[in-house]
Amino acid sequence: MKNPEAQQDVSVSQGIRVMFYMMKPNETSFRTLEEVPDYVKKATPFFISLMLLELAVSWIRKGKPPGRVDDSLTSMSAGILSRLPRLFSRSIELTSYVYIWENYRLIGLPWDSPWTWYLTFLAVDFGYYWFHRMAHEVNIMWAGHQTHHSSEDYNLSTALRQSVFQVYTSWIFYSPLALFIPPSVYAVHLQFNLLYQFWIHTEVIGNLGPLELILNTPSHHRVHHGRNRYCIDKNYAGTLIIWDRIFGTFEAESEKVVYGLTHPINTFEPFKVQFHYLIYIWTTFWATPGFFNKFSVIFKGPGWSPGKPRLGLSEEIPEVTGKEVPFSSLASQLLKIYAVVQFALLLAFYEDTFADKAALSQVTLLLRVCFILLTLTSIGLLLDQRPKAALVETLRCLVFLTLWRFGHLKPFIPSLSLAFEGSVV
Repeated sequence: MKNPEAQQDVSVSQGIRVMFYMMKPNETSFRTLEEVPDYVKKATPFFISLMLLELAVSWIRKGKPPGRVDDSLTSMSAGILSRLPRLFSRSIELTSYVYIWENYRLIGLPWDSPWTWYLTFLAVDFGYYWFHRMAHEVNIMWAGHQTHHSSEDYNLSTALRQSVFQVYTSWIFYSPLALFIPPSVYAVHLQFNLLYQFWIHTEVIGNLGPLELILNTPSHHRVHHGRNRYCIDKNYAGTLIIWDRIFGTFEAESEKVVYGLTHPINTFEPFKVQFHYLIYIWTTFWATPGFFNKFSVIFKGPGWSPGKPRLGLSEEIPEVTGKEVPFSSLASQLLKIYAVVQFALLLAFYEDTFADKAALSQVTLLLRVCFILLTLTSIGLLLDQRPKAALVETLRCLVFLTLWRFGHLKPFIPSLSLAFEGSVV
């Protein structure tokens, strides 16, 4: 067995290979769950590096960036929101899995066997396919997953636009694996499956030839993110596109894809992006007569209403013309630069909080999370040009000074400490 202390380190070579599911069984097999590195947390530098590379390639090829500042900030804000619960507890995808493994497992496959590793790769990817498919076909699950589809751009930042509460349903589809696959092996592949899907969110990579037959690729996933009629409910794959080919949900990329929800939400406010559809379900539930109809509002497809098939009618999906104009912020360029700077500072603060969470008190952690939420909200309000945006931003700055004064956070440039002291005194 490897030294548990050494296993917490992920080299640059491993970090790059992790993003493409190119790790080997002998370097990613661990006896216990505690020894498994947090590959997702350690991937932040690689996320940023690949986004900068995508920016450079797009600028060289097309003379423009691959997306818009407002949309990218919103996507990355959603990514931060989705990870905040991890500051307080282990993911339910792991806690539920461990509970089943410890109490109901039928057999225990060897954790250090390559056969177990490859079987888990297939099993997790198969589970993801069915979770992803149900997230499009069950309304209450779509309420979480729609966050990821709400971007009207398609670039690497879109991959980070994750739901806060999607994990509270996804665990169900992986739980059968706990009957025989050790938690440590499962935890590795759960992360690898997620990280693989980062690089396929781009328009700078075209058709990949024979790889398109087996792997989920940028071309296949562009179709999945489209709101064209031919794109709806297609290509649910995580890593392997073979599941879509087997179960009849595959569609090749043909006409130009228009991205986003069939009914765009037209906002950059992070909480609206996350929760607006839950509010829609709530109001629809109470407005729909009959117990079984109310039940169907929750558990049938997003397009269902009384008298329609389970998944709704395809002819009711709005046609796209190719001339759709994505919703954009009316904020000035100067204000957008300000938002980018504040977000960059917040990202550093977010990383610092995760790095120091073991040494921070629960009160400090809670206050830091509240400050992160306030900052993301303020940035969204500024981009949406809401009337109270300036007031909220002023409040946020005052909260920052207060938290710093009482030792709950710190400026990242040490030389700024004197300036903050002067401003508080």
